[in-house]
Amino acid sequence: MNGSINLWEDAVKFHGHACPGLAMGVRAGQIAMKRLGVTRDCDEELIAIAETEACSVDGIQVTTGCTFGKGNLFVKDYGKQVFIIGKRSTGEAIKVYFKPLEFSEGQKELRTKISQGVASDEQKRQSKELRKETINRILTGPEAEIAIITEPDIRFPERASIFNSVKCEQCGEMFMEPRGRLQDGKIVCLDCYEGYKRS
Repeated sequence: MNGSINLWEDAVKFHGHACPGLAMGVRAGQIAMKRLGVTRDCDEELIAIAETEACSVDGIQVTTGCTFGKGNLFVKDYGKQVFIIGKRSTGEAIKVYFKPLEFSEGQKELRTKISQGVASDEQKRQSKELRKETINRILTGPEAEIAIITEPDIRFPERASIFNSVKCEQCGEMFMEPRGRLQDGKIVCLDCYEGYKRS
């Protein structure tokens, strides 16, 4: 349990605040890694696909070790709290979909007042307590109650590649070769490339 507490504290420190979204990323990583029988990734042994670009992605990074920088974290922003963690050596993958959080009518009214900035001090205190309870439910609740877990058949993304760098003939900055474009007979970076427009 202590390891889970430390992991949560690490995730909060990395992300900057504690929230239910971050908790979903942490728990999804824990569930998938346990089922796959793996520990935190060091060098692309795992892949993670997040179907959102929200807070939960930071929880996935801290928990699984899959990161943008290593090239084994992929975001497909479908706006879903869905995460797929895969193990390259076996081709196994686990998909974790979080069920919608359920709130009473009173809790919904409280959330509305908070978001509109009209909550009293007491309502703000109640909201903080509700947030803590929600985070705890996500981090410690039975898997079957909070998520739907499946084993999807997916095609694993290729490992990250290292490419030559070339100099943009317009701005002079170096960039990854496959990101170049030809414009007016010059090789330019995507930032300088104007593209074809019909209107």
